[in-house]
Amino acid sequence: MKKMSLWELQSFQPGGLVPVKRPVPEPGPGQVRIKMRAASLNYRDLLTVKGLYNPRQPLPLVPLSDGVGVVDALGPGVTRWKEGDRVCPIFAQAWLCGPPSKEALRSTLGGPLDGTLAEWMVLGEEGLVAAPAHLTDAEAAALPCAALTAWNALVTLGGLKPGWTVLTLGTGGVSLFALQFARLQGARVVATTSNKDKAQRLLELGADQVLNYKEDPKWGRTVRELTGGGADLVVEVGGAGTLEQSLQAVRPGGRIALIGVLSGTRSQLDVIPVLMNQVRLQGVFVGSRQDFLAMNRALADSGLRPVIDKVFPFQEAPAALAHLESGRHFGKVCLEFAP
Repeated sequence: MKKMSLWELQSFQPGGLVPVKRPVPEPGPGQVRIKMRAASLNYRDLLTVKGLYNPRQPLPLVPLSDGVGVVDALGPGVTRWKEGDRVCPIFAQAWLCGPPSKEALRSTLGGPLDGTLAEWMVLGEEGLVAAPAHLTDAEAAALPCAALTAWNALVTLGGLKPGWTVLTLGTGGVSLFALQFARLQGARVVATTSNKDKAQRLLELGADQVLNYKEDPKWGRTVRELTGGGADLVVEVGGAGTLEQSLQAVRPGGRIALIGVLSGTRSQLDVIPVLMNQVRLQGVFVGSRQDFLAMNRALADSGLRPVIDKVFPFQEAPAALAHLESGRHFGKVCLEFAP
């Protein structure tokens, strides 16, 4: 029986991510098998490996939610795909369109379902989208979570309009995709970082202004002054530690897309600014297959390419996670599989 390599999370302790072998899976009715080419990392993956995302997650688990591969076998009844198609798995396998359901939110790859850190995957034919042809494997692997979250925050839920001002925080995957999508839609972008080299790269990527949040801890007020009243939309990836400043930065009637928890999950928040300024706080949890298809059309039409920080070999998954944890990255951290 043919074997495949994969990484298995066996415990939440250091060294709990272990390389193992399993039989190559066979697709059943309505399923396709994918030979994986690349995967990408999200902060959620780091939290999962550490046991901080869901400490009750049953183990063992194949981590990671994002990737790209080529269809190499079809189960009975499959009509959407043919062998050789290059595809990306969708994050929530049961979320095809419309608002999410509880069932959809329990169908996510990399926990509770096995994820993309394996040489082969078997998934339902509806749980995939075609990868944009102009992207490399590493670039396509970056789309399922980070890109779609940014797209959903700005376009699907955010209602972004040309001429708006968007505030992005930091230089992680979601923030950089948000910057790129905002510019694509004709919006102005103010970005934050604490690193001068990264500030220059943000400007080169299209940011109109960049603020150093360490040098200016009251950056929310500064954004309001720079924009003549506040940002129309804030892509809030920091969480509890930055939300107060984001509320300072957003204009009356503006929107804050709540996405990340990089600076914590709990805060004693004064809700008066939310009420008095009629601010909309919108939670964003990636998006549906329908959203993914819409985003991919925009990517194909524009030729936009994701920002890739570094690509590691599949065998160096722990090193890739350590690089993500270091915070030195600018853009997506990816893994490439052997041909």
